[in-house]
Amino acid sequence: MLVGKAPSGLGYAVKRSGRSVGYCSLTIKCGTRDEDGFHSGIAHFAEHTIFKGTARKSARVINSYLDRLGGDLNAFTTKEEIVLQATVLKEDLGKAAGLLLELATSPAFPEDDIEIEKGVVIDEIGSYKDSPSEEVYDKFEETLLAGHPLARPILGTTASVRKITRQELIRFRDKRFTPGNMALSIVADIDERKLEREVLRLSEKVFDGSWAESAERILQPVDGPAVFNKRVDKRNHEVNAVIGGLAPSLYDKEERFTAILLANILGGPASNSKLNDLLRERNGWVYGVETSYTQYSDTGVMAITLGCDRSNLDKCLKGVEKVLRKMQDDPLSDSALKASKKQLLGQLAISSDNGETQCLSMGKSLVSFGAVASEESNRAAIEAVTAERIRDAARKIFGPGTLSSLIFL
Repeated sequence: MLVGKAPSGLGYAVKRSGRSVGYCSLTIKCGTRDEDGFHSGIAHFAEHTIFKGTARKSARVINSYLDRLGGDLNAFTTKEEIVLQATVLKEDLGKAAGLLLELATSPAFPEDDIEIEKGVVIDEIGSYKDSPSEEVYDKFEETLLAGHPLARPILGTTASVRKITRQELIRFRDKRFTPGNMALSIVADIDERKLEREVLRLSEKVFDGSWAESAERILQPVDGPAVFNKRVDKRNHEVNAVIGGLAPSLYDKEERFTAILLANILGGPASNSKLNDLLRERNGWVYGVETSYTQYSDTGVMAITLGCDRSNLDKCLKGVEKVLRKMQDDPLSDSALKASKKQLLGQLAISSDNGETQCLSMGKSLVSFGAVASEESNRAAIEAVTAERIRDAARKIFGPGTLSSLIFL
């Protein structure tokens, strides 16, 4: 893998991988948390509307550009990034990367399309009412992080989206879509030096030295946590519950690898994770249960989410409490810790074998750290986790003074 920075400030990472398909992503360090001075939801709305035309291409040309090559073009917004991605045959990677840079640097933001897209996003906001499992998590995080920029909803609100203007979108782009805030990552079966030369060529073509300095992101501590235990009567057939608390941030290296392992032990994708084994496999109390760990720059959030019948809710909550108490009281045995590490390392290896996952991970690392951690360093960090550190993390994240819950009945 080659990692570097173009003279413009654009970060890049290119990796050779034995596939006929090439993966390309442009990660922009700009998400919902960076909307100070703008209407809520503008980051997500900008992601939608940059596909509506550029200074050189119409929306129709953009929509069919990669289709004609048999490729795929997509994008998404998080609380900390906007990501544009393309999947094409490896010989078309130059076209794909050029298109992503063009979309980010010269969107036209046509007035008529902005108004049409407002209706699309407002419908998307409304659709959350039909997905209580998604809504309950968003509301949980919003409450847990109340008062912090990370509490902002990614989609914004119906009222805020209606107020977004073309002039505001241009101002947001000029402030946040700068080369120093961007990272281009490519995974393909092409010589890495050749890929690097192409990235540098594109950067020189797109960025002419007139771009503004990157707006610095100021990290803010999260006050609290303000512990809460709320129940909301939604009159749904399924009960949806979220239980969790604040966790290590993206920049707490030692603690975050401990938290990654803890989350996987509690409710990872394997059927033998502790919560899945107790609540679903042995007792059939839940439709599904998982533990997620979201790492932000300022903090992290670890949450147990589950869906069940009303009649099983109390049994599920007691089961979760039992598992958490055991994790807090009894350190894992040496054999259990070794097995947990092997399972996680296996999952990560399988995941990293996916070219798209690799590409997105490289972009996230570049805009967050300015570097891409090697698989060897990640493995070493996981192997260094001790049973005592896992127990301490369980106490800190899920302790009585830090544990919150939100339940939609």
